[in-house]
Amino acid sequence: MADTSIDSGTVLTIDRATVDAIIAHARRDHPDEACGVVAGAIGSDLPTRHVPMLNAAMSPTFYEFDSGDLLRLYRDMDDRDEEPVVVYHSHTATEAYPSRTDIDLASEPGAHYVLVSTRDGAHEAGPVDVRSYRIVDGEVTEEEVRIVERYDHDVPHEKVNP
Repeated sequence: MADTSIDSGTVLTIDRATVDAIIAHARRDHPDEACGVVAGAIGSDLPTRHVPMLNAAMSPTFYEFDSGDLLRLYRDMDDRDEEPVVVYHSHTATEAYPSRTDIDLASEPGAHYVLVSTRDGAHEAGPVDVRSYRIVDGEVTEEEVRIVERYDHDVPHEKVNP
């Protein structure tokens, strides 16, 4: 059974520009699901480099990374001493919660899985539901999302979906 509570012990801290880029990608690809990665230095848990990917499935109900693009991304991350800190995709007609398929495909136990919902007109304007999860061995745990203006210890954060 998936855990649907928010774990106060896990937090995704992400800068506003990256969140805005993820939302823009989700809106741009709507009605198909958008997908991508935000890489960061190995062990930092800090998402710094947004890499929008092509949804090879080109589907409104499913996303799939192109295997060649994914291989190139992992080689590039290796060259930069990076890892996938965030793996994201959008849901175009449902809430921002991982589907059974999303859970089955989650293969990065250290990553934050971010979902963006563009349903109910959110693909055009207005607020977009952005939520983050840890998915390990089929177990889903929602986590707090903190959006900061920039990565700076002196900047207060804004809680999203507390």
